[in-house]
Amino acid sequence: MQFLKRMILVILTLTLCGTGSIMTYAKSNTEALHNVEQDLQQKAQEKQSVSNEMNNIKQEMDSIYKYISANKEALAKTQKRIDATNQLIEQKKEEIVTVEDKILARKDVMKKRLVALQHDNNVTLVVKVLFDAKSFDDFLQRASAVSTLFSADQNILEDQKHDLKQIEEDKKEIDQQEQVLKDEQKNLAAQQEQLSLNLQKRQDTLKEMQDKYSKIDKEMAQAQKEKASIQAEIKAAQDRIREEQAAARSRAAAVSAGSQQNASAPSGKGETMYVTATAYCYASSGPVTRLGYNIKNNPNMKLIAVDPSVIPLGSKVWVEGYGVAIAGDTGGAIHGHRIDILKPTKSQALAFGRRTVKVIILD
Repeated sequence: MQFLKRMILVILTLTLCGTGSIMTYAKSNTEALHNVEQDLQQKAQEKQSVSNEMNNIKQEMDSIYKYISANKEALAKTQKRIDATNQLIEQKKEEIVTVEDKILARKDVMKKRLVALQHDNNVTLVVKVLFDAKSFDDFLQRASAVSTLFSADQNILEDQKHDLKQIEEDKKEIDQQEQVLKDEQKNLAAQQEQLSLNLQKRQDTLKEMQDKYSKIDKEMAQAQKEKASIQAEIKAAQDRIREEQAAARSRAAAVSAGSQQNASAPSGKGETMYVTATAYCYASSGPVTRLGYNIKNNPNMKLIAVDPSVIPLGSKVWVEGYGVAIAGDTGGAIHGHRIDILKPTKSQALAFGRRTVKVIILD
């Protein structure tokens, strides 16, 4: 009995050592999972910050687009003014041509009069015209005509000077208007260029933010995969811990039952019955019993499948020719006074055949 207790203690100790290493591994994975979750939280904050910055840039770009649109409208209006001014300039040029033609005509008249004056002295001509008068009235008329002629010459000269002056003023006005419009157009073009540069800068910054956002998104996706992998490893470790614990119970039960395998019927009170016994192995039923014993890992343990209404599930029993076992399983064909005895292999189960055996329920 002392040996049995020692064996069970050794099995449990070894199981605890293995379980402890698995738990240590699971703990390290838990810490890694915590770090990944913190990294995910930080990435989410960075992602939100980048998203806010992108929204601000988009708002700035919308404002720049509005300025560009307004500037284009101003340029269009200026162009219309330039076109209208050019029309006025063309009209003014046509007027200048008309005036120049008048000046040219006056030049011809003046040229002819000068030629006439060259042939006859002006004063002599006037005296001759006056002395040839036939009467005093004729004299007055001639004197008035001479005066008118000289006045006409003077008017022609004055008109000539005025028209020439007007031409120069018109040219200056045209030049000034052209220069004002050119300066305005130049300023608007400069503003448009600056707005375009600002817009390009915002677009470049937005592209950088979008790349950064995409990078963070990929990093978060990778972290999510890592998180899922760690969670799977933690679950696997927990499953291994449960399997080890179940295996430990199975091994302990196998040792306990095995110590009484060849023993005779135990003394003491217990319900006694006779049942039909067959045998099975894990290959035909599956690796885990109804009570969670892993019979694949512990094929030599003493265990029987029972009808729980006849033999309580989980009770310890003595089976004739088999020894002490655990009622740890059930079966679809196990009804009434019938049991299935666990054997390590299929061949041993088939060799057992069908027997009627005595069973004592120990507890």
